[in-house]
Amino acid sequence: MAAAAAAAPGALGILQAGRARLVAPCCARLGPGWRLSGSWTVPRVDPATWARGWTPTAGGAAWRRGYSSEVKTEDELRVRYLEEENRGIVVLGINRAYAKNSLSTNLIKMLSKAVDVLKSDKKVRTIIVRSEVPGIFCAGADLKERVKMNSSEVGPFVSKIRAVINEIANLPVPTIAAIDGLALGGGLELALACDIRVAASSAKMGLVETKLAIIPGGGGTQRLPRAIGMSLAKELIFSARVLDGQAAKAVGLISHVLEQNQEGDAAYRKALDLAREFLPQGPVAMRVAKLAINQGMEVDLITGLAIEEACYAQTIPTKDRLEGLLAFKEKRTPRYKGE
Repeated sequence: MAAAAAAAPGALGILQAGRARLVAPCCARLGPGWRLSGSWTVPRVDPATWARGWTPTAGGAAWRRGYSSEVKTEDELRVRYLEEENRGIVVLGINRAYAKNSLSTNLIKMLSKAVDVLKSDKKVRTIIVRSEVPGIFCAGADLKERVKMNSSEVGPFVSKIRAVINEIANLPVPTIAAIDGLALGGGLELALACDIRVAASSAKMGLVETKLAIIPGGGGTQRLPRAIGMSLAKELIFSARVLDGQAAKAVGLISHVLEQNQEGDAAYRKALDLAREFLPQGPVAMRVAKLAINQGMEVDLITGLAIEEACYAQTIPTKDRLEGLLAFKEKRTPRYKGE
């Protein structure tokens, strides 16, 4: 099994080799430490890793915003593990107020480190990506930094942005983008990498790169058509059009639109409500459901159904499945452990 997991072939190759070989790669995609028997293997995290690049904190409602224009670079990304009834929800808060949360070299490094830890943590059930800066989600790439780069540096940096956004898209648990403000260029591409997007009606969203004589480079040309259809995606990218929350909801770019509140966090509150809805469900089922949908959308229906069958097989030997049946029989709430 370990050898198959390391190989992790694509879905089509797996099917050609036989249905049995499809199960192991699907299992491998669930994240490091996963084993078919259902037991969790949680890697130890070096404390020094946590100390570098971002500030993870615990706390539910008692979260604090930081709007200072003198934010230290290590505070530009804040990772919060919520507690009590919100246990299992992790919030990634971007906090570069002085640069409109633009994607700098440092912020990309911090996002990569955070995602690397989160994808291995089996206690994490849902991740919310949000801004801690009023009126801004993410304004895209840091153009002040970009203008200082020579031509040979631009391509590799954009590749790093694309890689981090892909890492976020490949997180094994549900992800929600809470868009309470401006999300342009790479900022919208970051949101597109999340499973679900919610936005305030006052938020502004668009892939505006053609205004700068470039194209979206963080996955926008691929994920936007998959989200809203090819023709409309071309129209929006060709025109560099910016949509508000209502218009974004109308074209299917976001799932929910909310009137902004006085605190400026209506989308975040909706994202938190959705995350709470996800918490009671079986952790293993959530991971394989996401995997089945993501992989199935990239292939034809027959191949997708085979992927679904292989993913369903992941849930059969789990203790959680038996607990769900027992809880149903005993008319009580199931107590899932992710095993």
